[in-house]
Amino acid sequence: MSYAVPVYQIPTLDVAGRAERYPVRRIYTIGRNYAAHATETGLGAGHSVPGISLKPADSILLSGGRLAYPPATAQLEPEVEMVVAIGRGGAKISPESALGHVFGYAVGFDVIRRDVLADCIKNQHSWDLCKSFSGASPVSPIRPASEIGHPAGGAIWIKVNGEERQRGDLSELIWNVAEILARISSYERLEPGDIVFTGTPKGPKPVKRGDALHGHVAGVGDLHVAIV
Repeated sequence: MSYAVPVYQIPTLDVAGRAERYPVRRIYTIGRNYAAHATETGLGAGHSVPGISLKPADSILLSGGRLAYPPATAQLEPEVEMVVAIGRGGAKISPESALGHVFGYAVGFDVIRRDVLADCIKNQHSWDLCKSFSGASPVSPIRPASEIGHPAGGAIWIKVNGEERQRGDLSELIWNVAEILARISSYERLEPGDIVFTGTPKGPKPVKRGDALHGHVAGVGDLHVAIV
């Protein structure tokens, strides 16, 4: 088969301890899934269903990578999150069976142009531009669920230049992983290669060029990124 333009390289993630790689198909993000963070945004918590948005797969950045500060923003904020990697597809998945569709877990930064987000809200525009740019989705190597199980509690934090910026616990998730996957799959079939950012604790703050980011999720791993 010939193509009219050069074919882009499929984004992939490392799988911890394995030579094989995990191809990324879609990136879903869940908003306001920690009550304290939802409150500090001014948008509030207590919603009956999780907010869902999408990011482009080519925004993936591997751990140890360098994130170029994106244009058209002066307020870049990383949000540390546990990431779920789907291993078995399905539609209208029940919460009771949802964890059987999980391949593994990773640490992620949902990087946001916060000032662009505020402008989008003010003008009632889509939020896509605030999250859709090169390097906006750093993700650590995936730890298979067959090895670590399904984390439901434990510390999640990010440090910038060694200073802690965010800290929470996975037990504080408003909607757990099973409920999130059930919700997404009620709208669209989940497929192997889909990854889901599950939400962030309170306290994200802007970063600048030269900053070193270190994210951690207990039982899952660590993520390191440099802002350049």
